[in-house]
Amino acid sequence: MGSMGMQMAGVALALFGWIGVLITCGTPMWRVTAFIGSNIVTSQTVWEGIWMSCMVQSTGQMQCKIYDSMLALSSDLQAARALTVVSIIVGLAGLFAGFAGGKCTNFVPEKRAKARALVAAGVLLIISGFTFVNALLSISCFIYYICTCITD
Repeated sequence: MGSMGMQMAGVALALFGWIGVLITCGTPMWRVTAFIGSNIVTSQTVWEGIWMSCMVQSTGQMQCKIYDSMLALSSDLQAARALTVVSIIVGLAGLFAGFAGGKCTNFVPEKRAKARALVAAGVLLIISGFTFVNALLSISCFIYYICTCITD
């Protein structure tokens, strides 16, 4: 097993990453579309997230609406929502395993079991990261597909 300082740094970085995924999950800015009329007064910006959509007008007024059902979401946002929730759950399990397997904790008394808990934590956190990256890629690929269809 590595030193206690490296373990604590790894768990701290994993915790910061997990908090970042939580914050990203709640923001409505997964897809941003701007509609600009003939003058600046009629411009609108639409923010679409995995839980709600918001419309920001040029006057600064913002109106948000939570999606009524999963069917109100496009397929890429549905995939992003599912993958993000899975990433949060798997990341939380990885954090618990990382805390339990740490040298500075007494959750698991045996050294061999602590080492296994840390390996499991690492695997779970890697899976969590890949799951969240896939969520972001599903949105990005959809946006790229839409943009190439419009320009063709």
